[in-house]
Amino acid sequence: MKNITVSVDDETYRLSRIKAAENGTSVSALVRNFLQNLAHDDAKAVSAKDPASETNLEQRRRILREVAADFEKRGIGLRMADNLPREELYQRNAIR
Repeated sequence: MKNITVSVDDETYRLSRIKAAENGTSVSALVRNFLQNLAHDDAKAVSAKDPASETNLEQRRRILREVAADFEKRGIGLRMADNLPREELYQRNAIR
């Protein structure tokens, strides 16, 4: 994984930290997701021109991105904080 440095004004940084906190993530993760979506949108445009050129790996990645986008749209989290506590997970009698 490569590191990059980005300079933004103070207000943009402040607002991005607020947005990241609202989403339970970091500013770095927001930027990473933005850049990944940007790169993948370009890849989609290329594969849309010739769908047969999409490899099996590209197809799997596209499907995974679509599922993750659907989860995000529905508000389904994949964060550790969203998991059940151990005690609740193993309450087998409560399920029966």
